[in-house]
Amino acid sequence: MATRLNILLVEPFYTGSHKKWADELKQFSSHNVEILSLSGHYWKWRMHGGAVSLADKANKRYNTSNKPDLILATDMLDLSLFMSLTRAWSHSIPTAIYFHENQLNYPWSPTDRDVKLQRDNHYAFINYASCLSADHIFFNSQYHQEAFINELPSFLNGFPDNNNFDTVELIKSKSSVLPLALNLKKLAEHKPEKIEKALRAVVLWNHRWEYDKNPERFFNALIEISERGIAFNLVVLGESYEKRPKIFDIAKEKLADHILHWGYAESYEEYCKWLWTADVLPVTSVQDFFGISVIEAMYCNVVPYLPKRLAYPEHIPAAYHNTFFYDEEDFVNKLQRRIWDVKYLRVMDTQQYAAKYDWSEQITRYDGEFARLVK
Repeated sequence: MATRLNILLVEPFYTGSHKKWADELKQFSSHNVEILSLSGHYWKWRMHGGAVSLADKANKRYNTSNKPDLILATDMLDLSLFMSLTRAWSHSIPTAIYFHENQLNYPWSPTDRDVKLQRDNHYAFINYASCLSADHIFFNSQYHQEAFINELPSFLNGFPDNNNFDTVELIKSKSSVLPLALNLKKLAEHKPEKIEKALRAVVLWNHRWEYDKNPERFFNALIEISERGIAFNLVVLGESYEKRPKIFDIAKEKLADHILHWGYAESYEEYCKWLWTADVLPVTSVQDFFGISVIEAMYCNVVPYLPKRLAYPEHIPAAYHNTFFYDEEDFVNKLQRRIWDVKYLRVMDTQQYAAKYDWSEQITRYDGEFARLVK
């Protein structure tokens, strides 16, 4: 029987997809996973000061005679600072970092003051320093790994001297892809016994209401299709924020006759119901390191309509890319044809491509990767 490890999972931003991944890793792993966390607020302060608070918590919990076998951090932690503040007991423990996202490639909001004040690079530097400190680095997609490593030379070149370009190869040599695992079978548990399919195609938005998901392109396409007299229904899910893009308010008014649901689902059951009801998911995001909302929709047999970039090409076999991917210049016309061809959409099986990311398919790989780091 394989050795059961004691893993300390350090998560400074314990909310949303970060929290779900941590909780489910603890649930499904054959190892003993203890989560050390802070609430998911003030992400910049978590990257700056989270390591101090979490190191204090860890020092009260562990010592040289009682310590974990592996420290697993996520990208919001300044791992170098955390390790220095816990070195009395942590100095010999293997460390790994899991990148859900990174601040080197993440597109900053144009309204963020840190961009104008040229403070945005510091968060990327925390990610960089954490990579140097870790024994191993996991990225949630091949795209994510390549994007981060390929951007590092340019990032380091922005500093005046001692650019340490050799560290790029060092980071690359201890990096690998460990796909994000999801509890997709839970979606199946909440599949309605009877799914009412209308004559009209149901178009879905199930992402966060933020600029990096490019809602302007999504809604402007639907507004144009609506003005051409094409009938369709619309379900808009996802978490909204106080400073959401204005296009959401514009689209709610202009597409009022198409809307079946608008806003955050009140329960997980309701979220599942709308996913199983939807037919097509046009994706316009400018950034997605993995694409949780896309995979969840695909598992519910919603047919994705994807740009051929970011992490999306990894999710579907290359032989079928022509079916699911669009050329940027022909987005609206091809989306309109898909809305017309709703009967064709409803016989497609996209669950087969998403199912590989369920924890039941991934956990053996996860546990094996962690065990290899401790040997």
